[in-house]
Amino acid sequence: MSTDPPGNTSHRRGRPLGTHRVIRRALAVACLVAVAGLPAKPVPASPAPTTLIVAQMNLCNSGRAGCYTGRSLARAAELVRAERPDLVTLNEICQDDVPSLAAVFARAHGGAEVVSAFQSAGDRPSGADTLCRNGQAYGIGLLTRLPSAGSRYAVHSGIHRTQDLADPEERPWLCVHIDGALNACTTHLAATSHAVALAQCGDLLDEILPAIGPRTGYAPTVLSGDLNLRVDDVGSCVPPGHHRVGDGAVQHLVTSADVTLCCARSVGMGGATDHPALLATLVVDGARR
Repeated sequence: MSTDPPGNTSHRRGRPLGTHRVIRRALAVACLVAVAGLPAKPVPASPAPTTLIVAQMNLCNSGRAGCYTGRSLARAAELVRAERPDLVTLNEICQDDVPSLAAVFARAHGGAEVVSAFQSAGDRPSGADTLCRNGQAYGIGLLTRLPSAGSRYAVHSGIHRTQDLADPEERPWLCVHIDGALNACTTHLAATSHAVALAQCGDLLDEILPAIGPRTGYAPTVLSGDLNLRVDDVGSCVPPGHHRVGDGAVQHLVTSADVTLCCARSVGMGGATDHPALLATLVVDGARR
């Protein structure tokens, strides 16, 4: 087989190789022009920030405490209808109080899909639940609205690891984790020991709540409840970067850094319970981790 000398053009099927190069170059330029003419693929936008109204209420509805009036559930329903909060956290309630208020909550939001949850307080002497005077389990509850129909959520709850052994009531915590949207939590900390309440607060914020994210996916956290701690004490157990607001007494709302607290106010409960309601407006960052 002969070899062409350098500088000569070899031929295949009657077309010079130099012509192939010209055609390939022309096709490449045409492709670039065509691609340049295509509309750019849109970059997905981050979800818009969400504004939420949160209502925290301690209803003193066990029937066993001196603050019981029998009127707090009706007053709570009035507040839900008037303020239309997106998240309601409840302390010192009986188990059936939750579905009762959940029905009012759903109607206030035009029949939107809502989630309700309850966690009983433990009773150390019996090893069972602490009970209301009416025989129902006594504890804490939470109501929240789902961002869209079919949103996935999970309920997480338990009893605090640190308890005041002089108090038969074992204090609980409760969260509803909505995928990619919000980790809404409540608790009612020890009333009989400042040191125990402080330990429960620190354990909840440093250990329990951060452990929920890796199991179910990260979501901004909002914790609201009767912490039985004053403002300075709560500041010592809240992690750096978190935000907090309170009613000037023992009810507080604590959020992760990606939640902005706008404002808060106390709302009187008309003597139906010994605590005012705490209402706060917050903005959840639309960017998800």
